[in-house]
Amino acid sequence: MQTHQREHIDRVLQTVTGRDIGPPGAAGEGLIHESWRRCARDYRLDPTRMQDAIILPSQRLREHQEQMDEFLQIARSGMQALYQHVAGLGYVVLLTDARGVTVDFIGDLNSDHSLRRAGLYLGSDWSEPLAGTCGVGTCISTGQALTVHQGDHFDATHIPLTCTTAPVFDGRGRLNAVLDISALRSPQSKESQHMALQMVQIYAQHIENASFLRQFRHDWVLRLSASPQFLEVNPDYLLALDAAGRVIGHNRRAQLLLQDCVAGPLIGVAFERLFNARLDELGRFLHACPADRRAVTVAGSGQLLFLLASPAPTAPAERPAASARVEPPPAPLAALCGGDAALTRQIARAARFVNSPIGLLLTGETGSGKEFFAKALHASGERRNRPFVAVNCAAIPEALAESELFGYLPGSFSGAGARGKRGLVQEADGGTLFLDEIGDMPLALQARLLRVLAEREVLPVGATRPVPVNIRVIAATHCDLEALVREGHFRADLYYRLNGAQLVLPSLRERTDLDWLIDRLLAIPREGDETAPLALSLDARARLLAHRWPGNLRELHNVIEYARSLCSHGCIALHDLPDNLGATPVFRAPAALTVPASGEAAQLRQHLAATRWNVAEAARRMGLSRMTLYRRMQRWGIASPNQRDGGADA
Repeated sequence: MQTHQREHIDRVLQTVTGRDIGPPGAAGEGLIHESWRRCARDYRLDPTRMQDAIILPSQRLREHQEQMDEFLQIARSGMQALYQHVAGLGYVVLLTDARGVTVDFIGDLNSDHSLRRAGLYLGSDWSEPLAGTCGVGTCISTGQALTVHQGDHFDATHIPLTCTTAPVFDGRGRLNAVLDISALRSPQSKESQHMALQMVQIYAQHIENASFLRQFRHDWVLRLSASPQFLEVNPDYLLALDAAGRVIGHNRRAQLLLQDCVAGPLIGVAFERLFNARLDELGRFLHACPADRRAVTVAGSGQLLFLLASPAPTAPAERPAASARVEPPPAPLAALCGGDAALTRQIARAARFVNSPIGLLLTGETGSGKEFFAKALHASGERRNRPFVAVNCAAIPEALAESELFGYLPGSFSGAGARGKRGLVQEADGGTLFLDEIGDMPLALQARLLRVLAEREVLPVGATRPVPVNIRVIAATHCDLEALVREGHFRADLYYRLNGAQLVLPSLRERTDLDWLIDRLLAIPREGDETAPLALSLDARARLLAHRWPGNLRELHNVIEYARSLCSHGCIALHDLPDNLGATPVFRAPAALTVPASGEAAQLRQHLAATRWNVAEAARRMGLSRMTLYRRMQRWGIASPNQRDGGADA
């Protein structure tokens, strides 16, 4: 234990025992000291016992995230906007649920190890009963925005940190989440965080208001502000009314403004009790009326505000009931699953994003169906009648990638066509651009892609004016993109732009609906073949069910097609299946070819060794292009013994 930590522990002990409260401190110090006492008295935390940050396992984290899926989609945009302001200052942006568990995170992945160790990471639990006085936990306990700076923390482990937080409330006045910006290091003075506190409060309000407007989109919504110019873009106060003019929702600022008008909660209070106006006068507060004529005064205080009323888009009887059953996912998405629980959860999440503008990142093993999933998302949304353009980022030759993606003008480079060419990005205009194997995109191209996504315009090779494009982007990879960011192989800003929401597809060996998948593939006839669906013998089915399927859906499809070609009388027997189905290749790598431990590198080496380093055959078995496989060999430092010995590897 270091000297400054011992001194901090002594100070906490003196405060919680009442032996030395000390002279009046800076603003907010009373809040910190009361939290220290609460930690010792109510939570039985020992200030002499320093503990590491608590990070929840991935399954428990997903449970917390799934309970607030729709809110996370809204909050992510606010988090990204806030991070753009603070990224260069060493901050990370965290969002926790009302229990203090970090459900979303944006930060510099190059500092991954330090952030995880400090608890400034996805899945960390910052509730006050566990972590002691801290930004998130004390915000939850008090309902107030605050900065917990260095020695303000209860646990001496956390005293290097500065954490600034603001609460985000739901439409009924209950704490919904906490927005936090934190840094591993900062200036000694707590006043240095004043601007951070202002910014986190502003963006917490933006997120709260956006969530409110989404929640009450079927009801009357009243926007109020002291200035008529900001009514539409940034109202201070929000209220939602039912058809009878009673309050059914409010933001936090409206609750604080009107709490003197009523003795209890605002929910259920009539409009006339809150304002010096009648309900039947709401028509004069509609958008069609001039903003400066929409003045209203608050009952009791007489405070002057300007009001904009937005009527409910549907009649009350047509509004969906709060207890209405959950809508099933769109048919294209529902058709991807035969009852597997993990995939069903991902489909339910995906259904909420079909018309969202945020980027989606599909992850999963090679062959797990990411492109099928992307096509189903496209077919389920409002862009379904527009183009779906799939781009394999690893298969395009690097020298041609720029012109293929962004297009070119006639004669813009040696070999350019006389007519020029629209790039794949422009081909997707109005529809969906699917970027498969995004982890293999060269760094130089990543910078160009980031500009397209940020500006929504593309500059063809040789052009001087950009062309606007309206695209929905879905990216996919089987790589660990966060690891690639840390290694400098993938841009962090592009990663966060693509990863608005992440959907993880289970591997085939993890799915419980394999029987259904097999039957579905058997029922699909070849083009021009109208014969009855194939049958499958019991022993052949048992072999298929027992196989581990390292190639996932792609391998299953290839096996069925192989057996379809060999079988007779419309029934696949055991001897119609590939001879090596179910066999696990065993190899022993030469000592000279040892590669640093990595599951991805080891799997690649295994396939190469099993094919005697025939790159073309290994690529076929893995469902990759040969160029992709070469790039991965180069990334992991894997050299073919055939090349060293002068032999061919094609």
